[in-house]
Amino acid sequence: MKRSGIGAIMIKSFDKQSMNTCWLHLTYRLLAILVALLQPTRLAVAEQEGYVTGELLVATEEMKDPRFAEAVIYMVKHNEEGAFGLVINRPMAKGPVADLLKGFGVDSQGAKGEIILHYGGPVGEERGFVLHSDDFLLDTSTALKDGLALTTDPALIQALSQGKGPSQYLLMFGHAGWAPGQLEKEIKAQAWFTIPADKVLIFDKDSAKKWRHAMDRRRIRL
Repeated sequence: MKRSGIGAIMIKSFDKQSMNTCWLHLTYRLLAILVALLQPTRLAVAEQEGYVTGELLVATEEMKDPRFAEAVIYMVKHNEEGAFGLVINRPMAKGPVADLLKGFGVDSQGAKGEIILHYGGPVGEERGFVLHSDDFLLDTSTALKDGLALTTDPALIQALSQGKGPSQYLLMFGHAGWAPGQLEKEIKAQAWFTIPADKVLIFDKDSAKKWRHAMDRRRIRL
């Protein structure tokens, strides 16, 4: 089936007071390459002792990288091969879900509502991910810990547009990635700390407060 580009989708600002022109320009750039997004993929996720898979990685005030200032990241995978996570507190824009489906070349008939686009991280910004509750799964979904799942199939967006799909979700573009041993060094340098994953915090509608709420739950490591 032929897919069409959706760089011309009409998107309105998620937060008119905080979204500036540069941020919206980034959003349009991401939308222009959505045709390559959300290809069905099943990720291998295995919990290993000593790693932070399934936890929330929280940037401290010591974070020097501006891309991760006050970031809260759900850690999808962390092992000897490196780490993979999704930023959960960076909404970018909001637009009609029907237009998004048309861009994927997916049937948008009967699609209703709008959907928020989130920045998942600086790596692979041409890929999309849906982090969601596990009350709705596709064959290509990956089950995570604590009632969470990850899906990269546009069929999930189609289900959401029809009033189906998971009860909680975040649609993200890009992800955060670390080479082997890199994240461990950053945590040791106190650029990050971890807290248990919490669906209430992950799917909180007020993204601006997620980092502060995560900071309030900081665990002191002895």
